[in-house]
Amino acid sequence: MASMLDLDQLRTFLAIAEAGSFTHAASVVNKTQSAVSMQMRRLEDRIGRPIFTREGRLSRLTEDGERLLHYARKLVRLNDETLSAFDESELAGHVRLGTPDDYADRFLPEIMARFSRSNPRAEIEVTCAPTPLLVQDLKVNRLDIAIISHVRALGRGGEEVVRREPLLWVASARHCVHDETPLPLALGRSTCDWRKAAVETLEAIGRDYRVLYSSWSSAGVGAAVMAGLAVSVLPESALRPGMRVLSDREGFPKLPSCEIAILRSWHQQSRLIDALAEHIVSSLDNLSVPMAAE
Repeated sequence: MASMLDLDQLRTFLAIAEAGSFTHAASVVNKTQSAVSMQMRRLEDRIGRPIFTREGRLSRLTEDGERLLHYARKLVRLNDETLSAFDESELAGHVRLGTPDDYADRFLPEIMARFSRSNPRAEIEVTCAPTPLLVQDLKVNRLDIAIISHVRALGRGGEEVVRREPLLWVASARHCVHDETPLPLALGRSTCDWRKAAVETLEAIGRDYRVLYSSWSSAGVGAAVMAGLAVSVLPESALRPGMRVLSDREGFPKLPSCEIAILRSWHQQSRLIDALAEHIVSSLDNLSVPMAAE
């Protein structure tokens, strides 16, 4: 009879695969590094194949390790879902939600209102941060679920796209800053997908530009736009009254679409997290688009 796989070993294996090292994974699973190493030796003995290879301080998955990763995620998730199905207690507790602040004002009121009405005993802890930081927080178990944004497929894996919107060039409706040369821009930091899309589009048409203002804060970027200091890019749902959408007529080519997705942590699986995910999907499905100046 084939030997059984140990779910605790699989959880540790997943932590190493996400964190990239035994040392970082040890803090995630609350074990010593020696205990983590022993678990992985036993798992390799059980599988009968090496699942990690060392590259300096980092641990990379072997080809067999990549195969195991697929099954380990399914097994751990199925275990947690099975236990949750037989938990008849009322949904209560603490759930950690992350979102870029681009979406906080627009999405959170509807999401939190719907979720709180259905789960009055549940507490939501909200973290506002850019998508790259939210993804990192999920990896190290500081979040349970996050709303993330990206322009193109980034290979993060595991995200569920729940809304697609056009990414738009925007300026103040009361100013003509979009006619200036070089074009002044207000954008996110250098790792922001929307910034990359804007810069690549301008460079493709040979338009001179300068980044006048950069910030992780959408409120700061929006203030620069509303003051008539710069042009920016925003998804359709983030438009504000007083903003003007720029098009081909003004010399601004079409941008890639923006995908809004939810990404869950594999560290924690619960009916409470599932319930919040359902409310996020439902709220974003029903979200109307604000009016902008023509």
